[in-house]
Amino acid sequence: MTTDVRDILDIERPATPEITRDSFLATKKRNFEKTKGASKRPEGMNREVFALLYNDNKDAPPLLPTDTALGIGSGYKQVKARLGMKKVRKWEWAPFSNPARTDGAVFHHWRRINDEQKDIPYPFAKFNKQLEIPQYTMAEYNQHLQTNTQKWSKEQTDHLFDLAKRFDLRFIIMADRWDRVQFGLKSVEDLKERYYEVIGILSKAKGQNASNGAGAGDKKPFVFDIEHERRRKDQLKKLFERTSQQVKEEQNLLNELRKIEARKKERERKTQDLQKLISQADQQGDAATNAQNARKYEKKLHKKKIHHQPRPSKVDSVVNAIEVGTSGIKFADLRGSGVSLRSQKMKLPANIGQRKVKALEQAIQEFKVDPAPPPTEDICNAFNELRSDMVLLCELRTALSTCIYEMESLKHQYEAACPGKTLNIPASLIPSTLQVKSESTDNLAGLTNNS
Repeated sequence: MTTDVRDILDIERPATPEITRDSFLATKKRNFEKTKGASKRPEGMNREVFALLYNDNKDAPPLLPTDTALGIGSGYKQVKARLGMKKVRKWEWAPFSNPARTDGAVFHHWRRINDEQKDIPYPFAKFNKQLEIPQYTMAEYNQHLQTNTQKWSKEQTDHLFDLAKRFDLRFIIMADRWDRVQFGLKSVEDLKERYYEVIGILSKAKGQNASNGAGAGDKKPFVFDIEHERRRKDQLKKLFERTSQQVKEEQNLLNELRKIEARKKERERKTQDLQKLISQADQQGDAATNAQNARKYEKKLHKKKIHHQPRPSKVDSVVNAIEVGTSGIKFADLRGSGVSLRSQKMKLPANIGQRKVKALEQAIQEFKVDPAPPPTEDICNAFNELRSDMVLLCELRTALSTCIYEMESLKHQYEAACPGKTLNIPASLIPSTLQVKSESTDNLAGLTNNS
């Protein structure tokens, strides 16, 4: 410790003997002999407390914290820091210059004497990044930059670009350093508008002049909207100047809006559940009615009775639905207050049965239509109308198949009731141009019931 104090106070100290192998081994031997008579830890004293008081050499504890407690070195046995025996390197208060400065200013800092001969540049000069502010000539100004109004003159534009070069386009500082006595008052928005206007005109003019070169004039210049910037700052100012009462009122309105949206979603969910229950009840009722009608028809055929009682036909239900205008698919109209995707308009309602969905998918494949087109506004409306028409087409196909089946049944009943006679069906009632697929009757039989 005394050698360090002498070095700090610049006091001469005795010459340090050179450390050799023999002297080092001799020191180790003397230390080993001293450890034979090492003091023992008294009874009742913890090992850590005894290590703080003494060590094997009975030296005083160190004045500075060391890293021996972290397991570096020889652990608790070495409580003193092992400092080097060599003399510390000297430092000096040396001058230096910053290459990023152009005024030739000279500064001073601490530097090692060994590094004096090395030509090392100032390391922090690489962080000096400067913007490239374009320049213009008098001819370019007269040809392109001269304005018809007296709002900006040549002196004002020169002063603006000089400030932009000095302060690296920090428009707040440029507006503060603007010469109001000579050039009048200019706001930050006015400075931005004039600067970006000049930049756009110069880039366009230079791009036209160098149009023969590859890639000239490809970069689109930035256009500054001064009116939008002013409106934005006015809105921020109004937002900043709100009172606590206005903030509470706005928060209450937002909470009420969330409650309204939650109640709306709950009503929509209950409506969808109710529609599902109604559709399931209708399906069960139609199935029971069809089974009952089938049993009655079988009994009539078995007894060969001629009495014909009119029964409800699927053709009548489809025709009535078309006349009322309830056929097809009714898509939900998304008019919520929040953000929603336009593709949600193309989502099928939840009250459509699985048979109708499968029949619609088969129809889309049959007509080779993209099942997931780009959700633009026009495409969404046209795609929804197309699918609604496809469902109507499937229902008409089912009605046509049912009509043909009923005519054939009536023909067989007439022939069974009147032997030797044949019922001729008019040609106008038999479809000639429309081909009805046999498998469409099985796949689309439940469309009318589900609708």
